[in-house]
Amino acid sequence: MSAHVPDKPALEGLEAKWDGVWTEQGTYLFDRADADRDDVYSIDTPPPTASGSLHIGHVFSYTHTDVIARFRRMTGKRVFYPIGWDDNGLPTERRVQNYYGVRCDPSLPYDADFTPPFEGGDNKSSKAADQIPISRRNFIELCEILTVEDEKQFETLWRDLGLSVDWTQTYRTISRESQAASQLAFLRNIERGEAYQAMAPTLWDVTFRTAVAQAELEDKEQPGAYHRLEFHRPDGEGVFIETTRPELLPACVALVAHPDDERYKALFGTTVTTPVFGVEVPVVAHHLAQPDKGSGIAMVCTFGDLNDVIWWRDLDLPNRAIIGFDGRIISEAPAAITSEAGREAYAQLAGKTVFSAKQAVVELLRGTGELIGEPKPITHPVKFFEKGDRPLEIVSTRQWYVTNGARDEALRAKLLELGAELDWHPDFMRVRYENWVGGLTGDWLISRQRFFGVPLPVWYPLDGDGNPVFDQPIVAPRDMLPVDPSSDAAPGYSEDQRGVPGGFQGEVDVMDTWATSSLTPQLAGGWERDEELWKLVFPYDLRPQGQDIIRTWLFSTMLRATLEEGVKPWQNAALSGFIVDPDRKKMSKSKGNVVTPADILKTHGSDAVRYWAASSRLGTDAAFDEKNPTQIKIGRRLAIKILNAAKFVYGFTLPEGHTEITEPLDLSMLAGLDEVVRTATAALERYDHARALEITETFFWTFCDDYLELVKERAYRDESEAAGKASAVLALQTAIDVLLRLFAPYLPFATEEVWSWTHEGSVHTSGWPTAVLESLPEGVTVSSDSFAEDAGLLALASRAIVSVRRAKTDAKASQKTPVASATISGTDAEIELLQRAEGDLKALGRIAVLGYASAEELSVGDIVLAPEQNAEAPA
Repeated sequence: MSAHVPDKPALEGLEAKWDGVWTEQGTYLFDRADADRDDVYSIDTPPPTASGSLHIGHVFSYTHTDVIARFRRMTGKRVFYPIGWDDNGLPTERRVQNYYGVRCDPSLPYDADFTPPFEGGDNKSSKAADQIPISRRNFIELCEILTVEDEKQFETLWRDLGLSVDWTQTYRTISRESQAASQLAFLRNIERGEAYQAMAPTLWDVTFRTAVAQAELEDKEQPGAYHRLEFHRPDGEGVFIETTRPELLPACVALVAHPDDERYKALFGTTVTTPVFGVEVPVVAHHLAQPDKGSGIAMVCTFGDLNDVIWWRDLDLPNRAIIGFDGRIISEAPAAITSEAGREAYAQLAGKTVFSAKQAVVELLRGTGELIGEPKPITHPVKFFEKGDRPLEIVSTRQWYVTNGARDEALRAKLLELGAELDWHPDFMRVRYENWVGGLTGDWLISRQRFFGVPLPVWYPLDGDGNPVFDQPIVAPRDMLPVDPSSDAAPGYSEDQRGVPGGFQGEVDVMDTWATSSLTPQLAGGWERDEELWKLVFPYDLRPQGQDIIRTWLFSTMLRATLEEGVKPWQNAALSGFIVDPDRKKMSKSKGNVVTPADILKTHGSDAVRYWAASSRLGTDAAFDEKNPTQIKIGRRLAIKILNAAKFVYGFTLPEGHTEITEPLDLSMLAGLDEVVRTATAALERYDHARALEITETFFWTFCDDYLELVKERAYRDESEAAGKASAVLALQTAIDVLLRLFAPYLPFATEEVWSWTHEGSVHTSGWPTAVLESLPEGVTVSSDSFAEDAGLLALASRAIVSVRRAKTDAKASQKTPVASATISGTDAEIELLQRAEGDLKALGRIAVLGYASAEELSVGDIVLAPEQNAEAPA
């Protein structure tokens, strides 16, 4: 074997070296020439949000995917491994606001010469009052600029990490192609009756002024207080309720209790009067009322929480909403408040935040004597937008929805059926999906009142008075896509008809970012634009993702594929766990415990970081301690050992004319390696990358610490003992070649470096080892077609040599000290097997005479050191 081995191999610089080579040679390009679906392994890769920086959690989960991609490529699959950038949506807008010190005001005209007040640095401002208002078009231009720059940095980091994605198969969720695909899918939803518009109570983030979907909710424990209020029956008797939101008293439309609650059965069908505002409201029954909560009877307000929405809808109650889009109490009092005292009281609330309004209502209640006792402090869960900082409100808005199975039992059943057909890794994640589908309470709200997103491709005709006719939307024809109704005229109209009676009004809302991300299989796979590619990759083989977005990304993608194709979009779902800090808290920007990976990769090397990530099984959380990254250090040690062990092995010369592996110890090592290949392959086939790495690494250290030490004396021999020497050298080099391929998905840089010393081409396209006998170099043979008879020899020899080393240590002698004689004790079968490796055992232990004795347990004793050592340190 001709080798070009460096004198001092090192990990430093390998990332840049090999990324350049892989790019130049097209190592990871997807080759679809003459391919059919069975040739392809397709991955629906998560598009990271292009706003800010990646964190160590991204490195963790994307490494898991890359291991599988590399493994499948080595098994002969044509791997379709694209990557996208999720660059539209709220995170991008927030980053642009803070980075440039601006905020969007759609009422402003476009300024072609606009220059932002600053770019990044220490001048970032998160307060809207400190941000300069700019037009929507100016704002979107800044979003485009910043996301492109962020994506360049992300690509550099992914290349440093060694992701084997095909960089010619990238996409952006805001590109024209992505907008066209997203809009087309939405229009088809409309055509099939799956998308509709409705005026309805909507979860609303008052900071970002946008609607929020059920999947984007997050419960946060917040301080609050129960306020006991007295409502009044016509006979003067009081009815007492307890509420955490007294500020919604003007919006009260009923009191509700459980139909079986004996305390309130007599009240059902009667009315009571609200405190302070004097509005008559009915007392009604509903099964969702909780007899054991508070006083057992609650006020229904429009709208305090999701139960209020259900009660309002089920009981056909009026809407007296008082909270505006800005989170403040609206100026106009509900028409039901008719008394002068009630309207005066409401005037004291108008324009206040809900917090200030609560304080004002409490004081009013104290003044009328209708607050019973003092508020009782509590802590309770409150709904937040997952990216928001203030509690959500519920306001009535006109929004677009897509059916998701909440009200369509046939669709819900289909989604559950497809979820059951999907192979989940790990399997217990399936329950999270099923629970989510089973617990859906409303259709998918997909419209957002934001700016940097995919526009909803509809307009509305204006009647003779200039009012929009919302129930007759004008939809974009396919040949217009992508389209922006806020700047493009409706089909059949001219721009001068915008906003005038008899003309049209463009939709200004954009799609929820998940409405685009739910189409990643379509965006990456050429749906409706590259039919050949689409047929090759869909349904995909793998969806890798985080466990926290099962309810959003996984579910929404399953939904869109079900509605469009009637099938599940992938065969396998691989769910990574979370990265937690040393205190076992999930890393997140809000907690301030996020670790960015660039410095970690630079300090320890990419292979070491990949080793840390790949050591964790799917669905399992992993702790990361930046100050003491033990697992990363172990990975670096392993990568260095691969370089050094390979250099050592390739340093042996093979006697000319000898091509057979004959020695029992060599055959035993190869038998063990053969089992490792089979076990690791099976583990990777079932997406257990951590198990495959574990058994490969365990064998490698046995190979280095025991086998290599046992046979190196034989490998160093001169030509007079050519057969034994050749057997050792051939076994060593065969093993290294197999181990390099087993490690290649995990440590791509070190293994590629070593492979290049002795082979043409890349280890990553060299072929996955299927069996050691099939991995022998050309022309090399073994003395037996079966390794079975020697399978346990290496393990026994390793145990024996450990005993010899221990005896020398106990005797305070160097491991190089010659041994005059030693005895190996063991069962008859063990002794018979060990005798096959007697020469290697004697050479490594420097034992002159080796005897044997029968015993139940293996041990090495009666060690007599050579005469010059015996006097000082007898055995």
